[in-house]
Amino acid sequence: MDFDQAVPRRNLIKGAGLALGAGLASEWLPVGMAEAQTTVLPKTASASGEIWSSEYWAKKGDVPLWMFRKRVGAPRPDEPPRPVLFLVHGSSIDSRAFDLTVPGRGEYSMMNVFARYGFDVWTMDHENYGKSGRTSGNSDIASGAEDLKAAAEVVVRETGHQKFHVFGESSGALRAGAFAMAQPKRVDRLVLAALTYKGAGSPTLSKRAEQLEYYRTHNMRKRDRDMILSIFTRDKSGTTESGVGDALADVELKHGDQVPTGTYLDMTANLPLLDPTKVLAPVQIVRGEYDGIATVADLEDFYNQLPNGDRQFVIVPGAAHSLVLAINRQLFWHAMNSFLTMPAPVAT
Repeated sequence: MDFDQAVPRRNLIKGAGLALGAGLASEWLPVGMAEAQTTVLPKTASASGEIWSSEYWAKKGDVPLWMFRKRVGAPRPDEPPRPVLFLVHGSSIDSRAFDLTVPGRGEYSMMNVFARYGFDVWTMDHENYGKSGRTSGNSDIASGAEDLKAAAEVVVRETGHQKFHVFGESSGALRAGAFAMAQPKRVDRLVLAALTYKGAGSPTLSKRAEQLEYYRTHNMRKRDRDMILSIFTRDKSGTTESGVGDALADVELKHGDQVPTGTYLDMTANLPLLDPTKVLAPVQIVRGEYDGIATVADLEDFYNQLPNGDRQFVIVPGAAHSLVLAINRQLFWHAMNSFLTMPAPVAT
């Protein structure tokens, strides 16, 4: 492996598939102080039984926000606590991406996978996405953080957990990071996938900036089938199986072919949106090998400023921007599950 000397070797997991092998968690235990963690299961644990699901609604002022939950078995008052994981979606898709069925292609529901790992898995549609309420706003990153604050109240009420793990992909990583900055006492472990920090050297953001004036003057943009399919080909073809983009488009387009411009505007005109020195939780940054939205150097800059020594930087080989729906998604699941189920480090 080729390690950048600017990042301490013991804290960085990078490159080749070997970095995602069975010994990932045990070989890369970070050193630092941590609060008591939410009860976790061993990373090899797999819950059996029927997957139970339920819908909920949060309210952000007058805006209704749709929430969805999956876990093995219905909640029981006498059961041992299980860790809660909240999934945050990105700019051009809603929460359907976390619970996708692709006929003939095996398991694609991240919610099912982590429910089987033993987690109580939640997600939501942000304002102006999916089943959530429609407003005249552009649903920028700050708005997304407010959505998560409203959703957190529902999670706390329904599970009794004051803290939970949070995962976000693409602009969902920015939303999740902003939430972690605003409400650090709510976040146990934080996983940021397909993150961008300052955006320097990003071909995706350079291309997107060509439409900056449109994003400034319009609160919605077209998101048709071709646009959804392009998510999986713009960086490197073959990093997502054929049929995945169409399966996603089929469920996404039921809610319309328009999505908000706010996160696109933020990522082309307002970066950086996160201050890594104010992200206090243990953090795992996950990047696809071919992701065009952020360079390794951009993410290393963010990583090096994180104050918590309990942190990891993982690069998933053969993956591009979408890790949730990548052909190598199992590697991503393994790395993320290992991070979420690590024992608390010993204070030094």
